[in-house]
Amino acid sequence: MENIEKDLYDAAAQLIESRYPIGWGGAAAVRTESGTILTSVAPDVKNDALSLCMEVGAYLEAHKLNEAITHSLCICREDEKGEFLVLSPCGICQERLAHWGGDVKAAITTEENQLVFKTLRELMPHHWSLVNGSAL
Repeated sequence: MENIEKDLYDAAAQLIESRYPIGWGGAAAVRTESGTILTSVAPDVKNDALSLCMEVGAYLEAHKLNEAITHSLCICREDEKGEFLVLSPCGICQERLAHWGGDVKAAITTEENQLVFKTLRELMPHHWSLVNGSAL
């Protein structure tokens, strides 16, 4: 495993432990082309229609800094005693990451809960952009 991947995992885990010391917790961490690690959590909302994925804050911060994302990771745990589980990016977040191209690496869910990263191109080999010749 690359240090980048472990560093992202550690940054997200530290955020969960500080932001959610008790009960459920989830956080995301992304790495930008400059090596900066940005973290975020999903906002608490009263109406589920307003919810956002945990990664969105970090994606927006990367946009603000005008830096490309190279790696993305999202983890959660059921409670403060539970293990951290790696969550694959949902389809919407995969499309958000596509802004930075098919080489962006995202952590994926595995049966063994191992830390595995795949490129967006691997996650979406039949991406809709194939029809206009600008495939990931």
